[in-house]
Amino acid sequence: MDVKMSTREAKGIAIIDLSGRITLGEACAAVRAEIQDQLGHGYKKILLNLGNVTYIDSAGLGELTAAYTSVKNREGVLKLVNLTKRVHDLMQITKLYTVFDVFDDEKSAAASFGE
Repeated sequence: MDVKMSTREAKGIAIIDLSGRITLGEACAAVRAEIQDQLGHGYKKILLNLGNVTYIDSAGLGELTAAYTSVKNREGVLKLVNLTKRVHDLMQITKLYTVFDVFDDEKSAAASFGE
């Protein structure tokens, strides 16, 4: 598995710090499981920190999109922060940038959730 994750909480927001590669297989499954776990713990505000993600393939993009839908269907909100240039460019090319709320820094991302 190429992705590493750590989760922390700040003001009712589950912040999942991701690093490495989000690719087909175990990495996608791990991301999915972590998001489902946070939803299971009652978190409705989830922030994915992609600052250390070096690579994401089409399956990884699909997983992020599925996670967004899954969180939304459970009346939650999923946002992205700290996209690397490579991931940012990929989001632009695929037009997924229009689907997600994307932020450059954690402070503005957290503030965007409101109270």
